[in-house]
Amino acid sequence: MSRLNRTDRPYDIVLFGATGFVGTLTAEYLAQHAPEGLRWAIAGRNEEKLHRLREALPGGAKAGVLRADVSDPASLRELAEHARVVATTVGPYVTYGEELVAACADTGTDYLDLTGEPEFVDLMYVRHDARARETGARLVHACGFDSVPHDLGAYFTVRQLPEGVPLTVDGFVTVDATLSGGTFASALNQFARGRQMLAAARDRGRHEPRLVGRRASARTGAPRFAPEVGAWALPLPTIDAQIVRRSAQALERYGPDFRYREYAAVRHLPAALGGVAAVGALFAAAQLPPARRWLSDRLKPGEGPGPEKRAKSWFRVRFVGEGGGRRVYTEVSGGDPGYDETAKMFAESALSLAFDDLPPTAGQVTTAVAMGNALTERLQRAGITFRVARSR
Repeated sequence: MSRLNRTDRPYDIVLFGATGFVGTLTAEYLAQHAPEGLRWAIAGRNEEKLHRLREALPGGAKAGVLRADVSDPASLRELAEHARVVATTVGPYVTYGEELVAACADTGTDYLDLTGEPEFVDLMYVRHDARARETGARLVHACGFDSVPHDLGAYFTVRQLPEGVPLTVDGFVTVDATLSGGTFASALNQFARGRQMLAAARDRGRHEPRLVGRRASARTGAPRFAPEVGAWALPLPTIDAQIVRRSAQALERYGPDFRYREYAAVRHLPAALGGVAAVGALFAAAQLPPARRWLSDRLKPGEGPGPEKRAKSWFRVRFVGEGGGRRVYTEVSGGDPGYDETAKMFAESALSLAFDDLPPTAGQVTTAVAMGNALTERLQRAGITFRVARSR
């Protein structure tokens, strides 16, 4: 299906899960920053809430309202048929996400989500990548703080290094922010599904074509003091490194042999040890259903930090790239990572897929592969910093 054949669909972008915490922030961002003539709609299962949200949006009367429910595949199919791009915030995605991915892959509709769940991404590749390639749909996962700054930041760093040589990039993440209920629920769910996650990764490995003549890896580094950033570096068990590796597999600009590692950067050793202990305790508790339920009740989906807290939040990802005798230090930074900036990244990703002149791609692709320079430039104009700190 040619993308030109989709221009007669009623909407350029449909935001599914618009009344949730991040969904509302994304809807507000679209209402404030959408280009003239954007045809867009908000969607979810509760029409009354959707209408209230539309009334509260600046200029929101221009947004359509569509009812769709994850428990009703026919409604998701209809949603996909009405849009050029569908962006969904409805998670945990491994529980609620597949039917919408299937509908978009089958109807040639571009799909975006905010998942940080490796199991879901691997399952969707195995089950729906081939169909999406047939129809021309682009399935782009992890379009928020997971994993846009890391994926585009690594790509930005690579572009500062020589071509055609082995490259290494290390990412160091520093964050001052608060979790929302939805993010906390996804993390607990992921911690509880270790065996399923491993099985999905192995299954993907059996289906994914092997690189020929090139290598791309995302190894887990050991905890260490990193003098290059003046902090303790703790390996991060997030989806980011996997997303970066898949970008490197798909794009020759990453060179013949590329390696990426990602860390949390912590200034003081006691804080680093405390962080390791906290993650370990959370992982252990997630294995026990009663403890998992108790933790889930502490911060429920739909809840999140207020405007004052978000205004004080920030993130910074510093990258150290090396290759061909050159070393470069780069940085991606912005405000509240989980919510304000995630909504910005998500909305700009949808706008990029809908309107930018992008390289031809289809199937399950990353933000760097699908949107690359165009999305980086959009985010820079929107206030997220990509910069070269120094090089030698």
